Amino acid sequence: MPTGVKRETDFDYLCPIEEINRHLDAHRTWLAGHYRAGRFLLSGPLEPRSGGFILARCENREALEAMLAGDPFAVHRLATYEVKAFNPTLRAGDFPAIWAPAALALTGS
Repeated sequence: MPTGVKRETDFDYLCPIEEINRHLDAHRTWLAGHYRAGRFLLSGPLEPRSGGFILARCENREALEAMLAGDPFAVHRLATYEVKAFNPTLRAGDFPAIWAPAALALTGS
């Protein structure tokens, strides 16, 4: 399972939603492969539906950019991506520690 800095990726659609929908199954298959490999924690569409969000874990920015290049939305030039890195320092007590081992776990009481 990958270690390293957490990275969030926002992506914006470059075409009408009808074109996005034609590639949505392939995009979800691509996402599923990264979830199974332990690289993605969360993903989903933005509201309004102008793009999406992915929370990933990888060794470096280049590794994530290489992963994103395989997204059908990127392959067909349907979206642009913005990658940001962060190191979690706090987490909810029930958030998986494996995703933020150095973060202080806080609970409700």
